[in-house]
Amino acid sequence: MNDIGRDLALICEEAARLVLPLWRSGLAVSHKADDSPVTEADRKGEALILERLAALYPGVPVISEEDASEFGTPEAIGPRFFLVDPVDGTKAFVRGDPNFTVNIALIEDARPVAGAVVAPATAETWFTTVQGATKRTAGEGEQPARARAWPKGGGLALVSHTMNDEAARALAERYGFADRKAMDSSIKFCRIAEGFADIYPRHGPTMEWDIAAGHAVLQAAGGSVLTPEGEPFLYGKAAAGFRNGAFVARGV
Repeated sequence: MNDIGRDLALICEEAARLVLPLWRSGLAVSHKADDSPVTEADRKGEALILERLAALYPGVPVISEEDASEFGTPEAIGPRFFLVDPVDGTKAFVRGDPNFTVNIALIEDARPVAGAVVAPATAETWFTTVQGATKRTAGEGEQPARARAWPKGGGLALVSHTMNDEAARALAERYGFADRKAMDSSIKFCRIAEGFADIYPRHGPTMEWDIAAGHAVLQAAGGSVLTPEGEPFLYGKAAAGFRNGAFVARGV
């Protein structure tokens, strides 16, 4: 089942090639009902991904960000479905920052079993395989991605750009990290998966499609995504509109 991650990576990379020319192009930005931004890149990337998934995995439902924003989410979902975010970090994309990603995850029985994340601006791809997590960089080939052990003296946390100092200090006291770095999008999961950082505590709102692919990659790299109470973090929360509660992503 985890070999599906390689297929998902190819789809994400194709979508990334479609999205990248629109980055820093001055494209128009509109806003959804929740006031979050959406661009032509989001819509084009999603259309391509949905077409490819339908061809490769006919009959498997897909919950995707822009479709959900326009038409709503289903009241119920079966045990097997895809979660898609064609451009996670749209605010970063609009600002011209490189930390935006293309994401696909396969969920089975409320858990992510395969996933892929692509950072179009840096040509980096992370995906699940039967051996674990793999990173592919254009011009450099593939290598295993492994989370690192918590370093002596305290770990490095990745946090949202919108987090204020007071909230960050409270999280540092609770989780024990020594330093923090602000970063957009699901790339935070991937930087932990490859051993660059150690923890990503998130007590603010997210949607399932924001994090499922990163969760799959980090889990395959030896890390974890749990509730703050240490319980499994689950997907398919149709009754909640696929909204997430708090979680903590961390390495080994």
